[in-house]
Amino acid sequence: MKPILSIAIYSLAMLITGFAQTAIARVYEGIWVKVDTDQSVTEIWDGNERAHVIDRVAFGRGGISDLHLRGDQTTPRGEFYITRVNAQSRFHLFLGINYPTLEHLDQAHHRGIINRTEYRQSLDYGLRVGEFPQDGTLGGYIGFHGIGEGNPAVHDDFHWTKGCIAMTNSQIEILHDYVSIGTPVIID
Repeated sequence: MKPILSIAIYSLAMLITGFAQTAIARVYEGIWVKVDTDQSVTEIWDGNERAHVIDRVAFGRGGISDLHLRGDQTTPRGEFYITRVNAQSRFHLFLGINYPTLEHLDQAHHRGIINRTEYRQSLDYGLRVGEFPQDGTLGGYIGFHGIGEGNPAVHDDFHWTKGCIAMTNSQIEILHDYVSIGTPVIID
């Protein structure tokens, strides 16, 4: 695992360079993750070779959106990377991503969803902390997780999350075995 200082520097570099502003069709070197929302699958890639497919994943109750807003229960599209792992999650295991990104903040500001003050405060926070606020208008705390003690039948039949990508507990363990902090993620 990368040292904490390296994670902060890596996160800051991703904020400054506009990581999320590249094309969705991008192929990465090494391990990366693609979430196909049309097929309800999460694919794990090693370069240009698909290494594993996780099927029957669930998304937010509100559907898929280019811009997730706090409380709308949508799963955001875009390019992200894994930022944190919570092995104590009530959903068995949680792998967080860097939502919102600079692209999402810019889009929200341009559309008038966030005002200039919130935009500037979010940018300042991002430069200090290495990620944008998780509790602002755009929400946050988005990532991959298992179902914990939840009902597997509900998981199989419904998109039930508040915006995350959910999979069975054994599937999230497989994903966790492949990824690490900094692994690129595409949600399309």
